[in-house]
Order: sequence, then structure tokens, then C-alpha cells
Amino acid sequence: MLSDTHCHLYFDLFDEDREEVIVRAWENGVKRILLPGIDLSSSHQAVEFANQHANLFAAVGVHPNDGATWNVHTLNELSDLCRHPKVVAVGEIGLDYYRQHSTPELQKEILHAQLDLAVQSGKPVILHNRQSTDDLIQILSDWVSGLKTSHHPLADRPGVVHSFQGDLAEANRLIEMNFFLGISGPITYKNSKPLQIVIRELPLDYLLLETDAPFLSPHPYRGKRNEPAYIPIIAEMLANIKEKPFAEIAEQTENNAKTLFAW
Repeated sequence: MLSDTHCHLYFDLFDEDREEVIVRAWENGVKRILLPGIDLSSSHQAVEFANQHANLFAAVGVHPNDGATWNVHTLNELSDLCRHPKVVAVGEIGLDYYRQHSTPELQKEILHAQLDLAVQSGKPVILHNRQSTDDLIQILSDWVSGLKTSHHPLADRPGVVHSFQGDLAEANRLIEMNFFLGISGPITYKNSKPLQIVIRELPLDYLLLETDAPFLSPHPYRGKRNEPAYIPIIAEMLANIKEKPFAEIAEQTENNAKTLFAW
């Protein structure tokens, strides 16, 4: 059994064949799919889709690139959504200094608000990071320190940095804070040797599998629409990198997902 822990199945790129995409995932051994929202509207969509399928789950949140959609009502609506039984995380949230559709100051304000929401709801976070590592790690370090001081249950499973593509020092710092790392399609690319070297050094019990569909399709589908049925390709590459049997990779990453998302 495998899980896709990050898939934007509500995007319009799936409108014509969404049900077929889900069926292909089941046929390829992917038994759970987590849909993280990127704004309030997509968070509602994620919950609606999750409510229609037993093995779909949702996360709710506002992505840093969608910070302009944030208003005085957003946090209350997200809080209401967090009460839905199919919502297992707060996300996709974080920082993005590459596109900067929102100012860094606004991104930080929204991130802090949603980290507080995670504490209140008891849900782990799904984090986006692009060219913002120093600020993000400092914010997370302060947050996790507060969780430990208050003996909050999230201190043991605060969340996941999705589609991790950082260096070993960054990975180790996040793992020290008990964050999981999402492994996605880029580990299959021909130019991914540095990333593969980093992942080889990481403990398997802190890794999750994800597609980030419809983005980041693994080789040989790079440049085409990604979908959850490609999770076995990522798992197979991870098995090669770690020099472990595919079955062990599947079992451990599935156990990791259960630990984090409590599904």
C-alpha cells in the first residue's frame, strides 16, 4: 500500500478525467491521497472531494503565493473547515521568496496565523518553501520550541516540508525538529544526483511519498501532467537510492504517513 501525501486533485487540469485518475491510482497500489488547499476556495474543494471518497483526505490553508486572498474572515473559515473529520492537516502553507506574489511580511503574518491554527486544531502542517529557508527554519524553530514547552502533542509530529529539495544541513535541522520530508518526482530526474546524495543520508522513518500533482511529474513523464498513479515510480527510485527493497520503502513511508496524519 502507498499514499500520495500531496496532490492538488481539485485543479481544473483534472476536470475531464478526475474519477479515472483516482481509479488509476487505486489500480497502481495508491490507496490514500491527501489534497492540500492553496486558498480558501480550494480548501473547500479539497474537503468536498475528500467527503466523496473514503480514501481521499484534505488539508486546508492559504499558500504564500495566494496571500492576497487573505482577509479578516479567512482564519475563521479555515478553523471551521479544520473540524471536518476528513481534514488531517493545515496546509499548504509556508513562505515563497521566488515568486513573491505576496510580500515577505504578509507571508510571515499569514504563516504565523496558520501555525496558531494548527496548534488550536491539533493538526500538523504541510509546508511550502522556496528560496526562504533561513526565515522558514527560524519561524519553525521558534514554533516547535513553543510546542515542546507547552507539551503539545504536535511537538512529536509538527508536519512535513513538502517536495523537499534542500541540502543535508537543512534536512537534518528539520528532522531534529521532528518534521517529515516529502519526496517527489525530482528525485527521478537526470540532473538530480545532488538531491539523491542528500536523500541517501536521511533516515527512512522521516520520509513521505508525494506527487505534487499536477506538477513535478517523475521521469519518464516529465513535462506532462502528473497524477497519483505515478507514486510507485517515486517509491522505486527511493528504493534504489536507499538500496532497500521496494516493499520496505512502501511499508515505512506508509507508516510515516499514518503517524503524521493519523488516518
